[in-house]
This record gives sequence, structure tokens and C-alpha cells, in this order.
Amino acid sequence: MVDSWVNSAELFGADLHLELSGGGGRRAALIRALREVVRDGRLAPGTRLPPYRSLAADLGVARNTVADAYAELVAEGWLTARQGSGTRVAQRVEPLGAPRVPRKAPRARGPLHDLRQGTPDASAFPRVAWAASYRRALTRAPNEAFGPGDPAGRVELREALAEYLARSRGVRTEPSRIVVCSGFAHALRLLFHGRVLRGPLAVESYGLGFHRELLAAASVRTVPLPLDEDGARVDGLDRERAVLLTPAHQFPTGGPLHPERRAAVVDWARARGGVVLEDDYDGEFRYDRKPVGAVQGLDPDRVVFIGSVSKSLSPALRLGWMVLPERFVDAVVDAKGEREAWASVPDQLALADFVVSGAYDRHVRRMRQRYRGRRDRLVAALAAHAPHIEVTGIAAGLHAVLRLPPGTERSVVKAAAWRGVALDGLAGFRHPEAQGGAPDGLVVGYATPPEHAYGAAVEALCGVPPG
Repeated sequence: MVDSWVNSAELFGADLHLELSGGGGRRAALIRALREVVRDGRLAPGTRLPPYRSLAADLGVARNTVADAYAELVAEGWLTARQGSGTRVAQRVEPLGAPRVPRKAPRARGPLHDLRQGTPDASAFPRVAWAASYRRALTRAPNEAFGPGDPAGRVELREALAEYLARSRGVRTEPSRIVVCSGFAHALRLLFHGRVLRGPLAVESYGLGFHRELLAAASVRTVPLPLDEDGARVDGLDRERAVLLTPAHQFPTGGPLHPERRAAVVDWARARGGVVLEDDYDGEFRYDRKPVGAVQGLDPDRVVFIGSVSKSLSPALRLGWMVLPERFVDAVVDAKGEREAWASVPDQLALADFVVSGAYDRHVRRMRQRYRGRRDRLVAALAAHAPHIEVTGIAAGLHAVLRLPPGTERSVVKAAAWRGVALDGLAGFRHPEAQGGAPDGLVVGYATPPEHAYGAAVEALCGVPPG
């Protein structure tokens, strides 16, 4: 039996595996192998086969063997041969002998207007600038970058992040205390599934249910902290071992953590030996206030600072970072374990170049202006069409909270869905054990629709019945 991989550059961009097996000589074996790859669809109709000489060299057979096999298959109707066009697979409705596959049912259409929170405008991804960084990064990368790497992440990216986070977010760190991950959820898995930290964990009474489920899967009990206009009530912290906060812009209700509470939570961590997990949610996107520095800057030995490019660039990149107290670094690296949990090295190198070259700052500034404009259009439209609706949480971030009359949230979300508008109700983010009243509201994301579709999305939202 002879196995060979046909040269991809001369065929159609992907390797083709041919098995020359059975009796009758090489010619007969090649004919059988080519019939099989056409029959099962691996060679699609119209595909150009490699020249005689190339295929003969790849298979280790005589050139005339390939020429005779091609001629036989042309005569049988499997292949076609034309002067100047080479030898190609004959055009057929479907591969010979292939079972008829029933057509898939058409997929259900998504919403006409997606105003759910959580994703940036995918059409705004900086393709040209990112491609330039990718090319530069790959050109400059040392050979060892493409071998087994450092589970903490490429040093180029960790150095770039240390400088950027210090400059833009007031983070105090050094590259050796940064571990690259694939995003916030991955960071939680490493910290709690990896048993670097243990519960109980205090959390804000509103947040992502997905994160609570992830923590519950690691047997971590979460204890909700009440929220008010100054953020989480950290005076409610007691015997918890850690607390998870979104100090820059509370998700989803909005607003930064008050300076006195920022100091108070650090004092609690020092007194109790606790840890503050700082989710830097929407830290880059502020509109009507000065930048709010990271809580981590108050005590780098008590705060784990977590960020990502999911909102600023794209969730498709799967790149994030943890800035850790030194005593946690080795444990987190050990928790990463197998290489499958590592972020792509070429992407890490590209992001490092993107940051160092200034392209990341330029992109964030551009998107900050664009999202602020979208926010202003949303607020103006609601003021004109629904002046009774209070809009909150809009000084920063990529979404607004629309306060609704009591008892109307569910019906408004349902009415919006009937009109093709997808959005989230505030109740879906509430911790199941949260105490006190549960106000009705909508969480309206204004980042997801592409620019040309945003106006229609806002118009459709304003047309939703109030309850």
C-alpha cells in the first residue's frame, strides 16, 4: 500500500490523500483511488488535477502511469481534458454514488434589530490596522515564538500591557505579574476551578448569570451585595474570602464605585486577608466624566485586575489578561496547564504590536466617539417619543438602562420581540438571592448594530408599546 499527499499548491489549496492499494499494478490502483475521491466528493466538480509530472513525483510512480490513468478516467466520464485548461473533474450535479442528503431546513431568522448588550459593532473592527500589526508581528517574531511557549503569555504582549494599563488605567504592575488568558470567563475558571481562590465570593446583586453559573460549577457560593447610586454596598462584606466588582462602570446598572467605597473595599481586603477581583468592564468607554482609575492601583497585592479586548476590539479575538498579586502568579500558570487553554501566539504578538504602535489607542478613541454619538441619538429619540422613560447608566459603557413602570418589564420585552427588536430585561441580571425591591427596566445595547442600521433600530425601539 502506498499513501501520498498530493501537493496542495498545485491542486486546490488543501491536501488530498490517495491510497494506492489492491492488485492490478500502480495504474489500476491510481484509477481506483481517483474514482474514489471523485465519488465521495473530496474532489469537487471543476477541480483541476495536478499535472502528470507533479502527481507522478508525489506518488513515486512513472509519469506515463498518471497519464494513462487520467486518459482512462476521461474516457469513463469521470474527468475532462481540454487544451489549455488541464485535466479537471467532470461537472456533475452531485458526486457519483454519493447518498442523497436531504436539504437542511432554513435557519430561523434572527431579530431585525439587535439591541442586546455585550458585543461591539463587528463592522467596526480595524481590519487594515490589525492586518498591518499582524504582518509586522509575524515578520519580527523570533523562531522560538512558534514552538512550545510560556503559559503566562508572550513577553512582548505582557510588556505592552504593563505600559498601557499603567498609562490608561492607573494599574501598578510589571510584566511578570501579568498572565494572558482568553477573556474574563476564562480568568474566573483559572482562579476558581483551578482552586487558586475559594468561596464564598461576594458579588454585586446585578451581573451576568453566566458568571454565576460558572462559579456554581466550581462549588463557589456567591453572596449578593446591594447596589445604590454609589455602586456596591461594600459595607455589607463580612466573612467572604473575595469580592467581585465592576468599579469602572457597574454592569448592568451603570455608574462607578464611589471613591470612599473603593478605599473601603481595599481596607476590608487588608483586614480580612481577602481579595478584590476587579472586572474592568467598559473601562475604556467613558463619555461624561474623567477616567476612573483602577482599584488595583490602591493595593496591587490585594486586587486581581482582569480585562480583555472583547468590547474594545472583538470577542472573536479571545484575548484577555489578569494582573495578579505576585503570590498568585505561579498557581494561575499551573492552573492553565495544557496548551489548549493558551491564547494564540500570533494573535498575542499582533495585539502587542497594535498596542505599542498606538493603533489600539486610536481605535478606542474613534469608537468612544462613535458610541457616544449613538448614545446621544438614543437618549434624544427616547426624550422625543417616550419622555416618561428615565434613562440611566449612560456616562460610560455600551448600553443604557431604561427604567419602566412597575410590572411592565416582561410585557415590554415580549412586545419588542414581536416587532423584531431583541433586548434584555433588567430582571435577567439580578442575583436570585438579592434582597430588596427589583425595579423594572430594559438593558439596551447601542453598540451591536452596524452604523447604517442603528437609526432603524432606535426607531423600532421607540415604536414598542410601553407595557
